[in-house]
Amino acid sequence: MQIKNILKDRILHGQYPLDTNIPPEPRLEEEFGVSKITIRGAIKELVQEGYLEPSSGRGTRVVRNTKAVKRSTRKSFTELLVEEGHAMRKKLLSAAIARHEPETEQRRLHGEAGIKVERLYLLDEAPYIHYAHYLPARLEKADLSALAEQSLYGFLEESGIVLASFRDAFAVSAAPSDVASHLRLTPGAPVLKRLRYAYDEAGAVVEYSEGYYNTALQHYVVNYEA
Repeated sequence: MQIKNILKDRILHGQYPLDTNIPPEPRLEEEFGVSKITIRGAIKELVQEGYLEPSSGRGTRVVRNTKAVKRSTRKSFTELLVEEGHAMRKKLLSAAIARHEPETEQRRLHGEAGIKVERLYLLDEAPYIHYAHYLPARLEKADLSALAEQSLYGFLEESGIVLASFRDAFAVSAAPSDVASHLRLTPGAPVLKRLRYAYDEAGAVVEYSEGYYNTALQHYVVNYEA
């Protein structure tokens, strides 16, 4: 399941572009260190979900790179970028238990300590978004290294957390020095800041994140259907 989710995430982020083949099975076996049966099982599920199409002697082709969402025509920001021919790649910077300073949003939501996951998103290999995700401390025994490739929300679902709703807030902000360093910007340079709150079915915040976007590289885009 984890390998399937990683391959799916690569498709959705344009690392395996539409109408191209994913790497052959032996290469995936070597990369993940698993058996041929495991790789074939992951590919089979992605074929059943409509993302891949096998062809005898010609490899396995990507035939869809967007999620199927019932009763919705809105596409995510990443999906829009991938449709335009871009590729997005995640880089895990750190994932560990962190102490929350008093009078901070992290402290208010998750108490004295929780998990901090820091990731960098590269747009066509250029640093584009810096994310700091804050999760409850109860997830400390989960395999955080999986977040190097896996979707954060897929990781939460595998950990038994069902996400019910999200709230985003946007602002213009000066890039903190550590963020500016990762995004290759001058400290204090203006960036787009996004705060996200992800809620479970009981209405509790299970993820709070702070994202900084270098919009000089790419605008944040939202498309709406009339």
